[in-house]
Amino acid sequence: MSRIAGARSVVASKTTFDALPVDSGEESEEDVVVVSSPESSTQQELKPSKSAIKRAQKLARIEKRQQQKALAKAQRAHTPETPAEHSDVPSSPPVAVSNISEDIVPNIPPDQGAQQSLDIPPPVVNSPANGAPVKPAAPSPPTPTTKSLPQAEPPVIHLSTPLLTADAAKPEPKSMQKSAMEQAGVPQPKAIPSQDAEKAKRRQSFITRTLWTFIMIGGFITGHLPNTSAGFLLLGHTYMILLVMLCQTLVYREVTALFSLKSTKSDLYDVEDMGGKDPWSKTLNWYFFAVTNYFLYGESIIYYFKHVVFADAQLLPFATNHRMISFILYTIGFMGFVMSLKKGYLKQQFGLFCWVHMSLLLIVVSSHFIVNNILEGLIWFWVPASLVICNDVFAYIWGITLGRTPLIKLSPKKTVEGFVGAIWTTLIFGVLWGTYFMRFDYMICPVHDLGVSAWSSTQCSPNPVFVWKEWELWKPVAAFLSTLLGHTVSTISYAPYQYHLLLLSFFASLVAPFGGFFASGFKRAFNIKDFGHSIPGHGGMTDRMDCQFLMGVFTYVYYSSLIREHRVTVGGVLQTIVSGLTLEQQLELIADLKRYLGTQGVKVL
Repeated sequence: MSRIAGARSVVASKTTFDALPVDSGEESEEDVVVVSSPESSTQQELKPSKSAIKRAQKLARIEKRQQQKALAKAQRAHTPETPAEHSDVPSSPPVAVSNISEDIVPNIPPDQGAQQSLDIPPPVVNSPANGAPVKPAAPSPPTPTTKSLPQAEPPVIHLSTPLLTADAAKPEPKSMQKSAMEQAGVPQPKAIPSQDAEKAKRRQSFITRTLWTFIMIGGFITGHLPNTSAGFLLLGHTYMILLVMLCQTLVYREVTALFSLKSTKSDLYDVEDMGGKDPWSKTLNWYFFAVTNYFLYGESIIYYFKHVVFADAQLLPFATNHRMISFILYTIGFMGFVMSLKKGYLKQQFGLFCWVHMSLLLIVVSSHFIVNNILEGLIWFWVPASLVICNDVFAYIWGITLGRTPLIKLSPKKTVEGFVGAIWTTLIFGVLWGTYFMRFDYMICPVHDLGVSAWSSTQCSPNPVFVWKEWELWKPVAAFLSTLLGHTVSTISYAPYQYHLLLLSFFASLVAPFGGFFASGFKRAFNIKDFGHSIPGHGGMTDRMDCQFLMGVFTYVYYSSLIREHRVTVGGVLQTIVSGLTLEQQLELIADLKRYLGTQGVKVL
């Protein structure tokens, strides 16, 4: 490098702080800045360019991150920092810029640098900590092309920040670690063994979980409601439907609350001010929730109450145009979403749009099938839900008593012993529990009137699966049982519903738990323990309903495919007449029907 009269090139690091050997996991970016002094002291400093300002801001951010990482690592290591205010660093010949993150600048006495050009003031770099100018500890070394210098004293670096070395970062052996209280001679209380603390924590969790399990089950069956001492199950189908809708609303709120709309802080895009409000969390997401419920539950009402809906002239327009009305309402919400798009929030808003629709599919649609199970007969809701509860309870009991082998990494507390034990327990419980409730018409009859309750006189033609049958035993087996029991045994009574109970129990214990595993992976993705804290010992409503949704959908598909009887009903015929015949054809049908009834001896006014 050629010499210039009155000035020389100086190579400086971005700040002295980069000389600290901080193990932050990221290599610092070295920035070589060549600064030339003015030809005369009277020359004014030039204004920094925009690129220089941006580069300085970037360096400041890097230094701040390194400081934070170094402090966090020092706190984790629990090692006192050793300040190195006066550390001697041996001098070394100049080397090219490489992956080395330390810049050591030796102090050169004035008499040894007489052959060099006049020294210039070092550049000033703003510190990210307090914004005050910070100067390097000493001028930079001469370039390799200059004349070799005599022996120089070892450079001295004065640092205001403690120097973290590799040795200091290593924790001391346990035998060498003593607290300040121990060194002062103050007696310390003995720590409770970790095993005892873990056992006490498990015992308390078991008591709380068991207590609230019985509270929920007892309130569900025999709880105290206003003006009555009955629970939801005995009050009728309407209360059960309201309970399911309440649960789905709480689950939807917990799931959608995980997605928060935040702006991406970028200098390249213009972020519009939204007044600190999220346009989705309180408006459009709940609008889509309401529209989806209107569509799905409207379909259920029209299907199960045809004899009421199509016989009322005021409800008839809504019944015949229900799907068109639902589509128009959804289209309004879609247009509102497009109009609410803002710069800086586009990625988050589209992500939330997909989030809301997936939540509606997994939560509201599943709840719709559960409501259909209630309308088909309370037994198709109550027994499958009880099977999931039984499997969950006994998996917990078998797991804490015999569990040793982890089942799945998503749920570390689940064990193979608890999973297998719950399968056999649920199979036995399912057959006994379902056989008991199938004796009541209130439980097995499909709903025709939402005002019925357990004290109403409910009668219906039962589904063939609830009709008892006789199974004739093989003669050698019958002879053996007759000899063993002391009386003749040739047949065994059974109901086809018991076979279905075995399949439902098997699904509830083998497949439905994967809904819980899915929820566990979901919580791990968001680094949360529970979806909420509404139920002590159980977490949020989502933590209790994760398996119920999957079980409810399976029960509806299983019932509608293999068990439901497709009969001609009055409501179905009325729907065909109202929607498929003109007024003249309807009058002609009435006249023909009167004529037919007259031939059968029935007088019609």
